[in-house]
Amino acid sequence: MSGQHEFDFGKIFEGTLEDADLAAIRSHLTGESFAIDAEQVADLLHQYSVILDVVRRFSSEPSLDVLLPELIEVVTRALRAEVATLFLYDADTEELYSRVVQGGEVNEIRISSDAGIVGSTFRSGEPLTIPDAYADSRFNQKVDKETGYKTRDIVCVPLMNRAGEVIGAAQVLNKREGTFGESDVALLSIITTYASSALEHAQLFERTEKARQEDARMTEIMAAISTEISLDVLLAKIMNAATDLLGAERSTLFLYDEKTEELWSLVAEGAGSREIRVPAGAGIAGAVVSSGELLNIPDAYADSRFNPDVDKESGFKTRSILCIPIVNARAELIGVAQVLNKSDGVFTRDDERRLGAFAAQVAAALENAELFDEVLRLKNYNEGILKSLSNGVITLDAERVITKANDASLRILQCEEPQVVGKDSCAVFGTDNAWIAKSIDYVFKSGSDDFHADVDLLQPNGETLSVNLTTSPLVSVDGDAIGYTLVLDDISREKRVRSTMARYMAKEVVDKVLAAGEEALTASTHEATVLFSDIRGFASISESLGTHQTIAMLNQYFEEMVEVIFSNGGILDKYIGDAIMAVFGAPMTDPYDAENAVRVATEMMQALQLFNERQAEEDGEPIEIRIGVCTGEVVAGTIGSTKRMEYTVMGDTVNMAARLESANKYYGTEVLMSASTANQLSSRDGLREIDMVRVKGISQPVTVYESLRHCTDERRAQFNALLPHYDSAVEAYREYRWDDAIGLFRKALDICPEDGATAYYINRCEFFLENPPPEDWDGVWTDRRT
Repeated sequence: MSGQHEFDFGKIFEGTLEDADLAAIRSHLTGESFAIDAEQVADLLHQYSVILDVVRRFSSEPSLDVLLPELIEVVTRALRAEVATLFLYDADTEELYSRVVQGGEVNEIRISSDAGIVGSTFRSGEPLTIPDAYADSRFNQKVDKETGYKTRDIVCVPLMNRAGEVIGAAQVLNKREGTFGESDVALLSIITTYASSALEHAQLFERTEKARQEDARMTEIMAAISTEISLDVLLAKIMNAATDLLGAERSTLFLYDEKTEELWSLVAEGAGSREIRVPAGAGIAGAVVSSGELLNIPDAYADSRFNPDVDKESGFKTRSILCIPIVNARAELIGVAQVLNKSDGVFTRDDERRLGAFAAQVAAALENAELFDEVLRLKNYNEGILKSLSNGVITLDAERVITKANDASLRILQCEEPQVVGKDSCAVFGTDNAWIAKSIDYVFKSGSDDFHADVDLLQPNGETLSVNLTTSPLVSVDGDAIGYTLVLDDISREKRVRSTMARYMAKEVVDKVLAAGEEALTASTHEATVLFSDIRGFASISESLGTHQTIAMLNQYFEEMVEVIFSNGGILDKYIGDAIMAVFGAPMTDPYDAENAVRVATEMMQALQLFNERQAEEDGEPIEIRIGVCTGEVVAGTIGSTKRMEYTVMGDTVNMAARLESANKYYGTEVLMSASTANQLSSRDGLREIDMVRVKGISQPVTVYESLRHCTDERRAQFNALLPHYDSAVEAYREYRWDDAIGLFRKALDICPEDGATAYYINRCEFFLENPPPEDWDGVWTDRRT
């Protein structure tokens, strides 16, 4: 063939023939020295046969499980080699994988895309011919040692698609005769080129089929999950589904508790489950909460956020972790899904995608279950309230059929639940208690509440029970009338007593009184301290304010003053117009009754100052009050009819307290107390003796003291400065030395010009100068005005 144009017949199989190539073929075949090498013809026919086999067998085969093993068999035979492997690239895992038949089953093998000789070919896109595998540093001899196989030579070519993109690599080992050469590289390249389309098609088909199966599996899982409304059961189902979906060993679903900033879950324990809680920022799950991003950890123990103590306690060995936040439609975190230990390696991008889709689906189911759980808790809570109420509560639908009756109502009606619930209300209440049906009818017509106080309810045994009844319309959240609510209050004697007493004494005192029994409320003689307070000039105040403003002002004033009384162990005996009467020591006594009463007087004056400051802010007029306190014997007990009872005290002590309150206006003072009260105080600090008086209606004289404990520091300093002059003046007054007394009182008045008691004494001394008392005068002033 010397002098003839040399033609590369391999171009025939590469599909790259051009017009010049065809002309060369014709010239070659028609030349005078035409001769065809038998070896060359055999090779051409062999290549042609292989290509036809590839096209025939693989052009319509959609399965990689079939395609890869058969193509490997074709390559092995075509290159007359011992072993061949064809790897495809998995972009999700950045790995090269192949399918081989072992023991009649197709198994997948995976290697890193940059590992070994095949990885080098894939990354470079260039073929490699290696005549001595052991002389090449890229060759992994460990595989031969493990398998007992001896690799001699290798040919490896990239697998390219029609776009020229490398989609894998083919590796062939050990030429049976000789070593691999350029013709082997060419043939292997031709085979892989023709097979690449079929392989890409099979990959696409496999991905599509896999996606379809995943969608079907996801649909099946969500069908099972979405119908579950029990949160405990749902959590278990979701964890099992996540484990199964990703081919993992274990899964945990943590829910986020926003109130406590914790993640909680349920773990199996025996036949039941127990709740576990961890801080929302702890561990791998906490990192996901903080970042809001998925975490894929191939080696748990290499991650500092992983807590190995959990494994030590459970005996479980965590290898890999895939953790993802679960958010609702409002992008709010509701939980974290954590999947452990992929059964066949590490979690892939495909797993990330699947878990992400799964998390998005379960979010709605979790919210529904949490909502149901909350509704159930609320229902149980309301049931608990109804059960624990001492009042009877009955609900009726729009047709007046009883739908609910709590335990207290059944006790009041003396009925069992089946006798009431589901029955027409008219049949239940009958003619004996027809007034209840009338009350329901009134509410139906008026749309407003109906209240009956202390009415008789006839029970089936013929006994009569005193009750209060409130009938109200039952409305939906949209405000539509859907029925009626009846509230029955059993007015037993104890209840009536408690209700009455709660109006004028603190709950703690009520409890003590009721614990002591009815004897504590029967008429008896006690030593007690009585406090009277009154608003100065109330008549003119009410006239200037008007009725509504006066009532509003009084209500606020009483609210604050009664709170002071209750907080110091006193009881509110009564309101007398704008006046308040409080008692300390009845019905229950205390060694500090007098001390408590004086403390109340002090705190009432201090509370009044704050009250007046608020009045000023609202352009209201300030008010002034006067207080009288007296300790002594009283008659205490419950008085009234069975329909209405009041606990009160009576006697000279009560009258004296009222007189002392009234006497403040003459002495120019604010708080006066009797010596019987002052003598029981632990300290006389802030007190001064005012006078010895005999008041109207009480024959025995009483020494009166003023309390300045509520005054400002400046006022207390003035008081301490004037007290020596004041005491000396009182002594001179009681010795008939009127002029000396007047002089001393005036010195005291110079120190504190607004001191009302001092000014009052000057006037009295001047009166005695003109109208001297009798020689046997005992120093007691008889006041007939109070």
